[in-house]
Amino acid sequence: MLPDSPADASATLICGSPGCGKTMLGVEFLVNGARMYSEPGVFVAFEETQAELTENSASLKFDLDQLCREGLLAIDHVRVDPNEIAETGDYDLEGLFIRLKHAIESVGAKRLVLDTIETLFSGFSNTALLRAEIRRLFQFLKSFGVTAIVTGERGENSLTRYGLEEYVADCVIVLDQRVTDQINTRRLRVVKYRGSSHGTNEYPFIIDEQGFSVLPVTSMALRHKVSNEVISTGIPDLDAMLGPGGIYRGTSVLMSGTAGTGKTSFSSAFARSVCERGERVLYFAFEESPDQVARNMKSIGIDLKPHLDSERLRIVAQRPFLHGLEMHLVSMHKEVNLFRPSVVIVDPISNLISAGNRRSVNAMLTLLLDFLKTEGITAFLTVLTQNGERLEVTELGISSIIDTWLLTRDIEISGERNRAIYVLKSRGMHHSNQIREFILSAEGIKLVEVYLGPAGMLTGSARVALEAEEPTH
Repeated sequence: MLPDSPADASATLICGSPGCGKTMLGVEFLVNGARMYSEPGVFVAFEETQAELTENSASLKFDLDQLCREGLLAIDHVRVDPNEIAETGDYDLEGLFIRLKHAIESVGAKRLVLDTIETLFSGFSNTALLRAEIRRLFQFLKSFGVTAIVTGERGENSLTRYGLEEYVADCVIVLDQRVTDQINTRRLRVVKYRGSSHGTNEYPFIIDEQGFSVLPVTSMALRHKVSNEVISTGIPDLDAMLGPGGIYRGTSVLMSGTAGTGKTSFSSAFARSVCERGERVLYFAFEESPDQVARNMKSIGIDLKPHLDSERLRIVAQRPFLHGLEMHLVSMHKEVNLFRPSVVIVDPISNLISAGNRRSVNAMLTLLLDFLKTEGITAFLTVLTQNGERLEVTELGISSIIDTWLLTRDIEISGERNRAIYVLKSRGMHHSNQIREFILSAEGIKLVEVYLGPAGMLTGSARVALEAEEPTH
C-alpha cells in the first residue's frame, strides 16, 4: 500500500466516521514506534483522559502506563469544553504549541499523535481564522521534526469537517466502516501520499487483540514460484491415479461433489499424511467443530487428535456468516502468517456464498489462492454441488484457477448408492481417466479396482458378485 513508510517530519491525516479505529491506529503507531524502533512518542488527546485511553488500549494488549514509566511515551489530555469558551479577539494556537513543545522535549519524541483535531476548534465560528491556524499547526509539526498523525472526523461533502486538513497533510488515509446484509466491514484507503506511488484501492482491515491487520487484496500479482516436489494425498490409490504419485507442492486442489460423497474424509486423510511428515496443516472448517471433525474421522480410521495435541494440525471452525468475505480473507491471511503451515484446507468453500454473492466469493477465493501460492503453501478446497447440477461445474466458478480438480459422485446401480472418484484435471502431470469406486471403512479410504459389466462400470454388490465368479489363482 505504502512503498515507503511516512517520512520523518511529515504529517499524516487519518479521517473517518466514529468507531472506525482512528484513535487505535494512532495508539498503535506510537506503541510500535517505541517497541520496534525505540522511538519515543507523544499522544495529545482532546477527548479521552489518560486513564480512559490506557484502559481502552489495554484491550489490544498495549500497556501505555509501562511505556510512560520507561520514558517512551507521554500522554497529554487537553480538555476543551465548548460551553466554557467565549470567542473574542484573535484566536491562535500559541498555547498549544508551547504545550506540544514541552511534551516533545520531555521524552525526546520522534512521533506525535493529535486526536482529534475537530475538538480543538469546537466553539469557534470564524472559519477563515480556523483554516489559517490548521495550516499553521501542520507547519509547526513539520518544523519540529516529528512524524505526526492527526485524526479528524469525516465531513458531509469533504474528507474532514473543515475541508482543509487534507490539502496541507503529506499523507491522507480514510477509514470507513459499512454494513452490508447485517455484516460490518472496516476498510482503509490511501487518498494521497506525496512523493510516492501508493496503492489507491480500498483494503479491508480488522482490529483485534493484536492490533490492526490490513490486507492489500487488490495488489497481488502472479509472481509465485513453482515446485517440482510431489507430496502424497495420504491415499496411495489416489496417488497412483495422479501421474507423479501425488500433487505438486504449492499447488491448489479442488474436490467437488454432492453431500455425503466423502469430501471431508479425503481432506482429513490429506491432513493426517502431511502431519505425519512433520509439517503443519491449517484447517478452516465452516460446518463442523474441531472435536466433531476429529470424532467423525476416527470412525473411518483417520485419527486427527494426536496431531491436534501436537499442534501440527490447527482447525479454525466458524460460521461463514460471522464476517464479510473481506474479513474472512484478512483473518485467513493472519492465521496463515501466525501458524506458518505447509498446507491449508478450506472445507467447504461453498458455504461462503452465505457471506456474499457469487462474484464476491470468486474474487475472495482467487485472492486467497494467489496468496497461498506466493507463500508456497498447498491449498486443498472442497465444494458442495447440488443434486441435479452438472458435476463438472462449480457454483462459485473457480475451477479454471485450480491446478488439480478431483470429483466425487454417487453411482446408483441395482438399488444401491455407491461412491466414486475421478480426476477431472491435473495441470503439469498425466493422470488416470478412470472412474474409481471407493469405500469408507474403519480401515480408512480404499479405492477398488474397476470392474466392467455389460451395462458399464459395476459397483457395490454387483462388483462383489462378479469378483466371486472370477476364478482364483
